[in-house]
Amino acid sequence: MEHFPKGTEVEISSNEEGFRGSWYAGTVIRPPKPKNKVLVQYRTLTAGSRPLREVFDVVQLRPPPPRERRRSFEFSEEVDAYNRDGWWEGVVTRVLAGGRYAVYFRATREEMEFGESELRLHREWVKGSWVPPLEEEKVLNSTEVKSSIETVEEIFGKGAIVEISSDEDGFQGAWFGATVIEALSNSKFLIEYQSLRNDDDTELLKEEVDHLHIRPYPPDTLVIDQFSRHEEVDALYNDGWWVGVIAKVLKGQRYVVYFRGTNEEMEFKHSDLRLHQDWINGKWVMASRV
Repeated sequence: MEHFPKGTEVEISSNEEGFRGSWYAGTVIRPPKPKNKVLVQYRTLTAGSRPLREVFDVVQLRPPPPRERRRSFEFSEEVDAYNRDGWWEGVVTRVLAGGRYAVYFRATREEMEFGESELRLHREWVKGSWVPPLEEEKVLNSTEVKSSIETVEEIFGKGAIVEISSDEDGFQGAWFGATVIEALSNSKFLIEYQSLRNDDDTELLKEEVDHLHIRPYPPDTLVIDQFSRHEEVDALYNDGWWVGVIAKVLKGQRYVVYFRGTNEEMEFKHSDLRLHQDWINGKWVMASRV
């Protein structure tokens, strides 16, 4: 379990509608008590004239990410953008003139422009370490990152096995297996889902998706005999893989998984879980490597 003593600087994720996918700076006022609840004071959000204070589950906190040197960003690179007093997870969709970038936010389906100083490299806090770590950070060249439309279309050619994300309410945070039928113009793809069916239930669902909602199918990972508490996993539910955190380890290779996006806990058997992996800068990063 993470240790956040009184006075610790942290970042806080929220499960409230309209704030999912964002991180806000704060300070621990009261460290974890029974049931892992922490009292935190926001640095930028207020209640009237006073800084806002709220109680959070410890899994909603993380240390502030390391601040990298000033750098440029690439097309399709995952970033955090500073907006509305917090950092919001997004993807660079266009590199503009004058050190400015267009960033797309899956959670709100919006695209906004930001200056270089308003962006930071997106990192995940995995088992006590940052992914990618600070020492790996550099401006990647074209052989290391899938940054061009041409390369994206090459990865997701006809017949490629992929996973698809959705912006629809109730499906955010899930990835669904699919097969590429055809690469279309404007970096869009016609895909057929492996398990989702059309409204008439007569055939597998086909859909057009853009490059922001498609990724390769995750590679096989090492067989895990048992998952640990607070380990990030994907849980198979409603025909998709949903990102969660192991909240409890039960008997008989069963687990309670907590989902930040919905603030829910559900029980899963071992075979319905896999190690969580992130597709970052054109490569897979596994929690097991941290």
